[in-house]
Amino acid sequence: MAGRPRATGESAGDRDSRQDLLDAAAELFIEHGFTATSTRAVADRAGLRQASLYHYFNGKEDILAVLLEGTVRPSLHTAHALIETPVPPLAKLWALCRFDLALLCGGPHNLGVLYLRPEIQSPRFAGFHAERAELRDRYRRLVLDSGADELAADLVFGMVEGVVLTRQWKTIPDVESFASAGADAGVRIAGGTDVAAVREQARVIAHLWQ
Repeated sequence: MAGRPRATGESAGDRDSRQDLLDAAAELFIEHGFTATSTRAVADRAGLRQASLYHYFNGKEDILAVLLEGTVRPSLHTAHALIETPVPPLAKLWALCRFDLALLCGGPHNLGVLYLRPEIQSPRFAGFHAERAELRDRYRRLVLDSGADELAADLVFGMVEGVVLTRQWKTIPDVESFASAGADAGVRIAGGTDVAAVREQARVIAHLWQ
């Protein structure tokens, strides 16, 4: 479906107006905070009329929820896909860490910092919290299946999500190398000693994490 007319009067044509609004909101929420950002400001940044925003979203909370869910849902889908793969748990853990880290540090906006916003405690974000908790549990199961303990599981998940703090003070120029190094670290935390062998095992399921 074609987007709504833009504030300039230009038709959106094939451009994805919904994605333009999400990108604009991400920039503003990170730059100025959620509370200080109005729907008019989001629409203006996207080059759309304010009324057009309500064609795609119910309001600011709706936009923020979609942004947050986008930082978790792809990794959760990958975690589900890994369950039945014919590789050892450590290889699955490596693949999940690798995918998740690339997602969190590879996008144009450091959306993970929004996890700390007090606004996301409202009921609108229950879905996001449920999916994040399920993803954490998937990490936990893989770590425990690898023979490590609950503490290691907490450390692996914390290490992965900690990339959002790294992005606050430095640019990550080589996302692929960074994500792979982080996955190596996750395997070591879970007790893996031959990381090179784990990486080779994960190549069997490369189509799931690349």
